[in-house]
Amino acid sequence: MGILIGIGVLVIIAAVVLIVIGVRTPSTDNILERRLQDFSALDGTVNLEDLEMAQPFSERIIIPLARKMGEIATRFTPQNALQNTQKKLELAGNPGRMEPSMVLLLQFGGAALFGGLLILVFSVANTKWPLGRITLLVVAFSVIGFYFPQLWLQSKIGKRQKEVRLGLPDALDLLTICVEAGLGFDAAMAKVSEKWTNELSLSFGRVIREIQLGKLRREAMRDMAERIGISEMTSFVAAVIQSEQLGVSMAKVLRIQSDQMRVKRRQYAEEEAAKAPIKMLIPMGLLIFPSLMIVLLTPAAMKLMHSALGGMFK
Repeated sequence: MGILIGIGVLVIIAAVVLIVIGVRTPSTDNILERRLQDFSALDGTVNLEDLEMAQPFSERIIIPLARKMGEIATRFTPQNALQNTQKKLELAGNPGRMEPSMVLLLQFGGAALFGGLLILVFSVANTKWPLGRITLLVVAFSVIGFYFPQLWLQSKIGKRQKEVRLGLPDALDLLTICVEAGLGFDAAMAKVSEKWTNELSLSFGRVIREIQLGKLRREAMRDMAERIGISEMTSFVAAVIQSEQLGVSMAKVLRIQSDQMRVKRRQYAEEEAAKAPIKMLIPMGLLIFPSLMIVLLTPAAMKLMHSALGGMFK
């Protein structure tokens, strides 16, 4: 019994460490910036060993070790799964600048956490269940924990796409105003990126930076549509590229696209409103209806128990 409790505690601690490392792993840019600040703060001769030892223990030992474990795990993971994870990270906006290896590390950490918690519960509770049933439950919870980071990533994708879908008509209105005022399309996108702070403005800002680095506008916008992954953005990008190739007025195209996006946003709101009654059935069936049945039928049951009919059940 003590051995099982110890194993459960160790598994939980290891899982929590892996999850914390996967979530709080600093990006490469932050590490380099911090190293440059430390380097500039030192006076005289710089000893690289002392500079390295001045870093926190987690950055020197734990995080590189966890990253190495993730890289080793990726060697045994199918390339298709890694590509799908990378695609989901791009659709989610790359939260925390995570890599597929970090997501894989979180998955193994989640599986170990869920399985370790269940082992600890069974060890402390001292249940008399057969070993096969306990093993089956531990495996089932471990599988749930393994796919939990993927579910979290999918929720981030849905939240980001919803934010872009709701903000796209207003962004197109601002683009139209800027273009009609005499700005070029790139300058109008830069203005939208400066005025707003949301996922759409960040995507516009990335397109502007890619164009400044030499990428063609149509390629940068196609990549933006692929990173967002909604039909509204795809149709908007296709219309802009077509107007650029055919020489059509950009202001007219943007105004037409803005009207269409506003109609699609209204249709999306109507669709969500139509789904609401179906989503309400589950809490109503599990919580509200049983409560109503108890409130309404309990007085009648009490009267029946004290009536002559109640004597038949004694």
